[in-house]
Amino acid sequence: MIRYLILLLNVVAITGCGVKSGSSDQDTFEGRNITALHGMVVSAHPQSSRIGLLILQKGGNAIDAAVATEFALAVCGPEAGNIGGGGFMLIRTSDGTTDVIDYREKAPLLASRDMYLGTDGNVIEGLSTDTHLSAGVPGTVDGMIKVHAKYGKLNFKEVIQPAIDLARKGFPVTKGQARSLNDNKEYFINKNLKIPAFVKDSLWKEGDLLKQPDLAETLERIRDNGRDGFYSGKTAELILKEMIRGKGLISEQDLNEYKSVFRKPLTTDYKGFRIISVPLPSSGGILVAQILGMIDQYSIKEWGFHSVKSVHLIAEAERRAFADRAKYAGDPDFVNVPVAGLMNKKYLTGRFADFDENTASLSSEVGAGSPEGYESEETTHYSVVDQFGNAVAATTTLNNIFGSSIVVDGAGFLLNDQMDDFSVKPGVPNMYGLIGGEANAIAPGKRMLSSMTPSIVEKEGKLFLIAGSPGGSTIPTTVFQVIINVVDYNMNIKEAVDTGRFYHQWLPDRIYFEQNCLDSLTVKELMLMGHEMRSRPPIGSVNAIQIKLNGEIVGGADKRGDNVACGY
Repeated sequence: MIRYLILLLNVVAITGCGVKSGSSDQDTFEGRNITALHGMVVSAHPQSSRIGLLILQKGGNAIDAAVATEFALAVCGPEAGNIGGGGFMLIRTSDGTTDVIDYREKAPLLASRDMYLGTDGNVIEGLSTDTHLSAGVPGTVDGMIKVHAKYGKLNFKEVIQPAIDLARKGFPVTKGQARSLNDNKEYFINKNLKIPAFVKDSLWKEGDLLKQPDLAETLERIRDNGRDGFYSGKTAELILKEMIRGKGLISEQDLNEYKSVFRKPLTTDYKGFRIISVPLPSSGGILVAQILGMIDQYSIKEWGFHSVKSVHLIAEAERRAFADRAKYAGDPDFVNVPVAGLMNKKYLTGRFADFDENTASLSSEVGAGSPEGYESEETTHYSVVDQFGNAVAATTTLNNIFGSSIVVDGAGFLLNDQMDDFSVKPGVPNMYGLIGGEANAIAPGKRMLSSMTPSIVEKEGKLFLIAGSPGGSTIPTTVFQVIINVVDYNMNIKEAVDTGRFYHQWLPDRIYFEQNCLDSLTVKELMLMGHEMRSRPPIGSVNAIQIKLNGEIVGGADKRGDNVACGY
């Protein structure tokens, strides 16, 4: 968590306006806030956005561009972009069909419920975050190959090649990346037998070239052999060798048997808009639906943006939604989660029946609800829309910044530390302070619970908004706020993305808010209502796209990171 916050503090602003290049109808635009007519990619790094746009301009569709962007992020965004982790991709095709590919990591088959506990029954600090034991079975490569096979238009080799070139030739690191690489230097040195590409004799500085020859060779094996280029052959041998070195649990059987899966997206309605998001094992879609459902009956627009009444209302809705998450949410292939009940309008109305407009609740007195009767912070996100009307929202992660900081020797990619997203010990918080229960306990082959929330919004049946963010437990509330900023407060996409954010996650029992997000009088009044208030570093880093009624595509790349929108 600390390393994640350091990264957020280190990010710096790049160009805030659109820059035009090219000629005729192939003019391209790049910046924080740009408008285009044909297609757009908004991601966490200039290089990955440019590669995604290149694929669109070659005639590729949004899925081609998304896969190219994801592999590019594995190169130019090692903080969170990855082939050693996993994520979720939400797809909306031009005819309105929606789909989700779940390539979330899995617990190794040798994993056990209490594997991170000592003989005294307490959690051994760092075991689930900083060691080979913290790694779940990676899903990104299987997910990208599977989704491209189903929806892609271009040849897979053409889609992955730009990432290979980027790894071999190198790219100039940004100022924020230089700082985060330098801050993480000792982790890289101490956790690896050989000095990885992320370490220099001197300190990194903006513009230095980062070359990753081992990663380039790994990507080439994937290009030439598809799934077998990662989950078997030389790459698999290198992963297994790394597991032996660090006493990790990922086995040959784990790699052979890993499968990403297509799932049905979650949908909910809010004030005439249709919100589409991802299902379990990500809790993000349910959380957004629950929070929207609880505040739907209130006129937050009339109350005013970040007014005392609106902040109090939203915090209380978030408190209850996260309490439900702690009890019920888990891998649907292992536990029976009452999803329909949790999202049911009657349940949500009853869940919020004890809301007091003048007084804060106590999280110690707000447990999970009973929905069974109602049946009827390191991550990266990118958004894509193409000239055909297809859209992709994808969020992918290693968990902490640079994952476990352990590089697979000879393969050049970082291991995730995703096992910490399980309830390592039910009732004990993870690195993001989230409390989990038995539903998210560790089990062999189980997917750990996630907060990733790639989302798409429709207005009158048409594509309207694509959004998502990194940020651990803050992801669902960040996406939720972007949605209401546009829907309720009529902000343009750049305003909706850049404006200050706050959140409540049940436990710890407090409202966190960005510096300069709430004025001192608002903070004081909320404290008088019983809320504990605490300011913190930047929350999330949204990459979003809005489609206007006239067909214009508008990108919103968050000022909080190295995010860039590229369109044509």
